Amino acid sequence: MSLRTMNGIPASPGRAGGRVVRVAEPPGEPLAGPAPADAAAEADRIAPAVEIVSERLRARAATVDGDARDVLEATVTMVGDPALLDNARELVTGQGRPAARAVWEAANQFADMLAGMGGYMAERARDIHDVRDRIVAEILGLPAPGVSDLDAPAVLVATDLAPADTAGLRPGVALALVTEQGGPTSHTAILARSLGIPAVVGCAGALGLTEGAAVVVDGATGEVVEVATLEEATVATAAAVAERSARGTRMGAADWDGAGRTADGHVVPLLANVGDGPGAQKGAGDRAEGVGLFRTELAFLSAAEEPTEARQREVYAAVLSAFAGKPVTARTLDAGADKPLPFLSLDGEPNPALGVRGLRIARVPGNGDGVLDRQLGALAAAAKETGVELKVMAPMVATADEAAWFVQRCRAHGITQAGVMIEIPAAVLTADEILREVDFVSVGTNDLAQYLFAADRQSGPVAALNDPWQPALLRLIGMLGEASARTGTPVGVCGEAAADPALAPVLVGLGVASLSMGSGALAAVGAGLAGLTLEQCRERARAACAAPDPFEARAAVRALDPA
Repeated sequence: MSLRTMNGIPASPGRAGGRVVRVAEPPGEPLAGPAPADAAAEADRIAPAVEIVSERLRARAATVDGDARDVLEATVTMVGDPALLDNARELVTGQGRPAARAVWEAANQFADMLAGMGGYMAERARDIHDVRDRIVAEILGLPAPGVSDLDAPAVLVATDLAPADTAGLRPGVALALVTEQGGPTSHTAILARSLGIPAVVGCAGALGLTEGAAVVVDGATGEVVEVATLEEATVATAAAVAERSARGTRMGAADWDGAGRTADGHVVPLLANVGDGPGAQKGAGDRAEGVGLFRTELAFLSAAEEPTEARQREVYAAVLSAFAGKPVTARTLDAGADKPLPFLSLDGEPNPALGVRGLRIARVPGNGDGVLDRQLGALAAAAKETGVELKVMAPMVATADEAAWFVQRCRAHGITQAGVMIEIPAAVLTADEILREVDFVSVGTNDLAQYLFAADRQSGPVAALNDPWQPALLRLIGMLGEASARTGTPVGVCGEAAADPALAPVLVGLGVASLSMGSGALAAVGAGLAGLTLEQCRERARAACAAPDPFEARAAVRALDPA
């Protein structure tokens, strides 16, 4: 018997039921005083707390692999960042802050810097907050926040889940995840998908579920249903497993042969999103057919001065070498006033996300003069050295004039495949003109949704607007597909939408020619496409675009699955 039903944002497909376990909340903001009597002794409390937290995370990382291990190891690195420790000590010895408060303030400064950079780096701000909360709890002698070791299978309910917590979960023990905050592109959602754990995020009212309550979570529809007994929840889970088994006519992810194509042979290259050499090696190991998004700005983040062309070439070659003989699409420097880099002299702006950023930096005299040309030169040299099929695209392009200017710069460096990112609605409305100027385009679904709905992707209250199943977003992508058919210029997708096995066929049906994603999703997406014909993909695209909202869009596509 259903007691109540709550709706959130579907984040990871699957259906599971069980008892609720509430995740421990962080300790909250520490007091700013009183000032310690012995500042040096108080400052000395920070390093041991940091080491304890680091060791716990290292131990957890040793028990997992793949994306989960990568996230935990990256978090360990953040915990021990020397700048974070030095800033915290200075706040104690120089400004009289208690140790816990000093860690809180130093970590917040770091997190604010990452959040201001937007995109991928902004998503790491959540990791810093998690590190902060763990160290603060240790200093104050409080229980560690987050997920404790589960002694029996459970559905985890939380305000939000830190990536480090999600990465350490075991499918079958963590039956499902439900959070009040978060969006479908958060690291928690991405990790839940990679682990195969059903998840619903942005679920208002979830914290009203009491410890031990029985619930059924549907990660495909976003429904969280409280039922009267644990037996009902268990029966619902068993029924879902039986239904999936009865439907099991499609190829499983383990059976995917590594070639992106539909059941009737329509080729759809499946590519990886990467940012560094280890990420590229992992993508190659996961059978990516190339790279659809190489985030080159990650090579610049810690640089006080612009890296030389030779140094850039070395960094780029480390990524490109994993894909010799295959296509690699590099995105030029995606920075600006909202994503500050020390060597770029950019004036402050009232709304930097809508100001001079991406390609616009190179188009404004005095803002990074020559940075684009030096980057293009380094990319061309690295491609020649490694033997990849280099493609280069520019971010934040709004007009055909900007696209033509960028293509001209690429041609001057011998780059024969030049394209642009489609992240701004204006670029969709002038798609025919832009596509005639370039060799390809790639849709950044995360940013396109953010600008389309005027909804910051980092803002919890508007997270539902950034759902990649939003019909308005899908209709825009369909317009690009139609322009692609008219001009002959291929359209790819490199946003998080491409990693959803249920949404990928919809994108193909809309006219998308290639899909790029975190490499952990490649097999599931490849298997899903291999089980459908191109016409079935188009049927799903029509159904999703005709829906009034993302929940109905998902339901309309599910209704087309084989009975």
